[in-house]
Amino acid sequence: MHEARNSPPHSAAIDGPLGRVWVASDGDDITQVSFTPLPERDTALPGVLTEALRQLEAYFQDGHVRFDLPMRLDGTAFQQRVWNLLNTIPVGQVYTYQQLANRLGGKAIGRTVGNACGANPLPILVPCHRVIGGNGSLTGYVGELWRKQWLLKHEGALDNDLFDGH
Repeated sequence: MHEARNSPPHSAAIDGPLGRVWVASDGDDITQVSFTPLPERDTALPGVLTEALRQLEAYFQDGHVRFDLPMRLDGTAFQQRVWNLLNTIPVGQVYTYQQLANRLGGKAIGRTVGNACGANPLPILVPCHRVIGGNGSLTGYVGELWRKQWLLKHEGALDNDLFDGH
């Protein structure tokens, strides 16, 4: 039996404050982070996947962890530029989609940056959650807005009471 071409060779899950988070690896790089189930294998996990789970666990305890993992991000040239830019946003800070578009040379609009953020295969590790709407609203997140809110509070980018009750 052959595995589906898009199935990662290795995946595992970690339970934390965001629920279960699945992480996938091709054996050399981290290739996917998902809030929905990925097929888990009954094989030994490669070291890179074990390390990713360890770093995520540390991050959930202290939001100021800087991820140091080999990652493979498959996407268009524009998506790659956006994802590289996301990695420059410091912990505890947010940018708007339009601010990122402007940093890309003004040749993009906030909506296209938002679409690239939505296609990010490595949420949390590549911090697309640090991007908000121009009016300060929490808009769009692959893992639902409550997770985006939690991540930003955890990193100290949001007042803990700012969105409670909404």
